[in-house]
Amino acid sequence: MSTDTEPEWKYYLMIGITLLFNSIFFQIGPNGPWNDKSFTLGSLGLLGALLCYIGWYRFTFKKKGLIPWLDLWTNPSTSAKKEMIFALIILFFAWFSGNHLQQQIPEPTGLILSLIGLMMLLQSSYVLLSIGPLKE
Repeated sequence: MSTDTEPEWKYYLMIGITLLFNSIFFQIGPNGPWNDKSFTLGSLGLLGALLCYIGWYRFTFKKKGLIPWLDLWTNPSTSAKKEMIFALIILFFAWFSGNHLQQQIPEPTGLILSLIGLMMLLQSSYVLLSIGPLKE
């Protein structure tokens, strides 16, 4: 059981992973009011990704929130470099899924992965600039 200072993160992560696996592998979902099962699965997948992010944030920073402020990082230089490498890997997967896996996965997957990768690249660039050339 978690303490008062540490927010719950396990449920967010478990529900998020379940929704992501359902969207990718099992593909169980209703047609919804828009009569499109793939739209419902995409919405559930995005909700699952958001819940996974909330679980990661709460586990990593031991507090509620969504924005990883720079003062929360213990070693910003190393973390930003790792994040930049991971962002480039995600951007490669976005390109690969948009060009070579288009028939096997939903069409907007590459676009969503590109958005996530570019946001990570922007954040890591901001951190490296904030602790480097733009430091006060």
